[in-house]
Amino acid sequence: MGRPTISDLARAARVSTATVDRVLNGRPNVREETVRRVHAAAEEIGYHAANVIRQRMLSDRPELRLGLVLQKPRHMFYQEAVATFERQARATTQSRVQIVSRFVETPQASELAEVLMSLKGRVDAVAATGQDHHLVTQAVQALRESGTPVFSLLSDFAQGVRESYFGLNNLKVGRIAGWFISKLAPQRGKVGLFIGGSRFHGHELRETGFRSFFRDEAAGFELLDTQINLETRQLTYEATFNLLNRHPDLVGLYVAGGGMEGAIQAVRELDAGSRVVLIVNELTPDSQAGLQDGAVSIALGTPMRELAAQLIALAQSTLANGMAPVPGQRFLPCEVWTPESDMMR
Repeated sequence: MGRPTISDLARAARVSTATVDRVLNGRPNVREETVRRVHAAAEEIGYHAANVIRQRMLSDRPELRLGLVLQKPRHMFYQEAVATFERQARATTQSRVQIVSRFVETPQASELAEVLMSLKGRVDAVAATGQDHHLVTQAVQALRESGTPVFSLLSDFAQGVRESYFGLNNLKVGRIAGWFISKLAPQRGKVGLFIGGSRFHGHELRETGFRSFFRDEAAGFELLDTQINLETRQLTYEATFNLLNRHPDLVGLYVAGGGMEGAIQAVRELDAGSRVVLIVNELTPDSQAGLQDGAVSIALGTPMRELAAQLIALAQSTLANGMAPVPGQRFLPCEVWTPESDMMR
């Protein structure tokens, strides 16, 4: 199939070729709605001048440089998160949004604080995920004092200082995971739990919700001591392998943070999917494969496209109107993926 032509673009946008020509050449007397429609169609069909249309469409709009700080640069979930933010940045017409992405390589709070501070003066706002630690709070405070708002993603930090939290209600996510295990387990027995570390606020909330559900609603299950896996595949694999071998009455396992790949591998190798309900977070190629072959029972996910769209919109509003006097939070609905789900996003 050849490269899309002006005629193809006109058909996709439901306008005349003359209108497309006016849009491409930046001529006056073209309605903004029509320009947006032509741009959307150009993006959809892969028209080579889509970026030119976008630049002309946004030439008089303010610029928003949004720093995006995430964990683990080689992890598929975070790679897709960057791609999702970039797609939403291209889709917005309120301003010219540029995503400046950075990753932290280690779970050390000092590294996250350094990365946050490295963005000072280089971006208009920052969105980040990471540990809740006093060094991180100090960095967020310094950015705020310089006029740069910081939004926390997925796992909250610097409460009272950051501008707003965007993500799931992690307390409820923990209870949801507990509910699924209590309903899907073939019998009552022992249940294991992994968190990345005690400094991840979201993980602690998931652990609290998970344990409170079993305490309140599912008597007869025995919760084992929580294990810290540092969100690493190998640690989770070894610990899951040991749990399955040491506890033949293990009926449930919840990986509340990263490292789920190791748990999936151990369950698969020991052919334990029929006796253990494994709950993981986020839909990735690994969790999707686990759902399809029975190693994973449920994947609980974050609607990243909606999160990115809402956060960019709030960052635009904050840039125009100033930071809020009272920090806020925005909870998004939790996605539930099962082996029967249509996993095409």
